Amino acid sequence: MILYHGSGVEIYQIDLNKSARGKDFGKGFYLSEDKEQALEMAVFKSLQTNSNPVISSFEFDEHILSEGSLNVKIFKEYSLEWAEFIFKNRSNKSDTPIHDYDIVYGPIADDKVGVQIRNLMEGNIDTEVFLERLKYIKGITFQYFFGTEKAIKHLKKL
Repeated sequence: MILYHGSGVEIYQIDLNKSARGKDFGKGFYLSEDKEQALEMAVFKSLQTNSNPVISSFEFDEHILSEGSLNVKIFKEYSLEWAEFIFKNRSNKSDTPIHDYDIVYGPIADDKVGVQIRNLMEGNIDTEVFLERLKYIKGITFQYFFGTEKAIKHLKKL
């Protein structure tokens, strides 16, 4: 399968040290099967960095997800478990990850996650409302998180 990464620069070699903390599934490299979603992210990132949108493509053998050589977490749909996982990762400000998964696959959270996390932390909403508000407004779109060098080795730059 082909996976896409949208940013303001072409990615030739993945460097997990350049990944940011506080993302949906933690500090790692994110990709999508949906080229349009990757393009939206590339446009968003390029506006932040005053650059041009770029989509980097990688080949990935999805059989790796079920063969057992990697620690993989799969969220097939929006769920309370998914929402709590997003909350913990988005709230984590340390360099120590909250999980030990090599790859995480699951829905993308809505872009306004920070506001919802604050609402949950302040007790303004409960986890059920938090889950509803995290759902991606354009419909369910999935992302792949590669969080370890072991996982990154399974991506081939195209």
